[in-house]
Amino acid sequence: METFDYVIVGAGSAGSVLANRLSEDGRSTVCVLEAGPSDWHPFIHIPAGFMYTLVNPSVNWLYTSEPSEWTGGRRIAAPRGKTLGGSSSINGHIYNRGQRLDFDGWAQRGNRGWGYSDVLPYFRRSERRMAPDADSSDDIFRGKEGNLPINDLEWRDPICEAFIEGAQQLGIPRNRDYNGAQQAGVSYVQRIIQNGRRVSAARGYLRPAMKRGNLTVRTNAHATSIVLDGKRAVGIRYNSGGQHGYGREVRAAKEVILCGGAVNSPQLLQVSGIGPGKLLGELGIPVQHELAGVGENLRDHYAPRFVARVKNAETINELSHGVKLVGEVLKYAISRKGILSLNPTLVYVFWKSDERVDNYDLQLTFTPASYKEGVQSKLDDFPGMTIASWQQRPDSLGWVRAKSADPFTAPLIQPNYLAAESDRRVLLAGMKLARRLLHSPALSKYYDREEFPGAQAQSDEDLLTAAKQRGTTTFHLMGTCRMAPDTDPTGVVDDQLRVRGLEALRVVDASIMPTMPSANLNASVLMIAEKAADMIRGRAPLEATVLRD
Repeated sequence: METFDYVIVGAGSAGSVLANRLSEDGRSTVCVLEAGPSDWHPFIHIPAGFMYTLVNPSVNWLYTSEPSEWTGGRRIAAPRGKTLGGSSSINGHIYNRGQRLDFDGWAQRGNRGWGYSDVLPYFRRSERRMAPDADSSDDIFRGKEGNLPINDLEWRDPICEAFIEGAQQLGIPRNRDYNGAQQAGVSYVQRIIQNGRRVSAARGYLRPAMKRGNLTVRTNAHATSIVLDGKRAVGIRYNSGGQHGYGREVRAAKEVILCGGAVNSPQLLQVSGIGPGKLLGELGIPVQHELAGVGENLRDHYAPRFVARVKNAETINELSHGVKLVGEVLKYAISRKGILSLNPTLVYVFWKSDERVDNYDLQLTFTPASYKEGVQSKLDDFPGMTIASWQQRPDSLGWVRAKSADPFTAPLIQPNYLAAESDRRVLLAGMKLARRLLHSPALSKYYDREEFPGAQAQSDEDLLTAAKQRGTTTFHLMGTCRMAPDTDPTGVVDDQLRVRGLEALRVVDASIMPTMPSANLNASVLMIAEKAADMIRGRAPLEATVLRD
């Protein structure tokens, strides 16, 4: 039986960061177990390849959520990366941190060292900001020497320019850097791209570290249970070769670290006998350590999308068919430019649902393309544009629960989208703002008519019906191994990310987030892993940033 100092389950964003940082210490040995294959698939590295990786079972767990009232009884796809780089290898490669209040809220809930001034140095450590128009504020908020290149989208499109101008006509200012001092405003997106290719966490962190002799990375290694010696985690059992492979075990002399994400980390805990006693009893799993919060507190962003037909301009839809697509493929092969270099969203808007709100609780995204039935894998056959809107910090709570004791059976995922009345109220405001943006004077040259939900959908009830019909996830599942002080019965890990009541076991991924950041999650997961690496190595945290109000 092999023994390493650290065993990491999952080679996604967090696992890749930890593999790199922990193996920097040449005296420590690190083993990473990844259930999926290597990140060889070409569509991983082509930015527009997300359309295929979102539905590709070779690199994607292809989970689906349970039906609910506010999805109209539909199951919503919940893609999760299953390859080196995890979801950073299949996502929209957007870089979005969130707002100060998000992380200050974590600290105010009793999680010491997780306020914005504490985590900002770790955001900076992960990024290499590529900004030709940098100013003095960048030295405070942005990093220049990190592992991941953060670029502003270079693509310029007349429809996008008109949309941005229209937002300004509605009083929404243009923002040079939504990851800087202020998030609010409208701008082109920032993304993790270099030379027209995706830079996943595997490319930025894991691949460089794999040259070290003290790091072992095993693919197609599906973790089946955590090995406990009393109340101490001492290893991981896994199947080499997947479900029909052969069982193996690897031991951890120092720590076992779960980096499977908001679905796989709680499931592995539960099938290992760590979780709610009632659930484990129903599944016939012997309780090794009762912990009520494992799998609870799930949150996700839920977004209805408005689709409009476009006139007087060419959209990505037309460029993606026939001879024009051949031209785009050649353009990308020669110059790494064109539509294959794009991500699913091109423009961001961060704004308020109500002028009386003190913070910005809406996120909207715009792109000069549209998708069949709102699913981002099949483009429409007509010239189209799409605007999506969602509540940045949803109140609705769901759960992830093992369906059986079999670790190869997909768990049940129930986000309970829009169950909270507050979510529906903010979502309605976002949908109404989305429609106003589509009808702005600047965009009128290109706006033909509303395709979905259509001009007949005017009342609040009509709009909520549209949200039921076609609303989808924005792929931001979090919170199922929530970080909280001991006084919170829903907590799973402490502010050092140690599983409550157990030794030598931590969780480091989006599942530990106490509340939803006002953002896509990948940037925050990278930050969490950077910070966790210092904790695990026993190093002093980076010095907190001094910020003026």
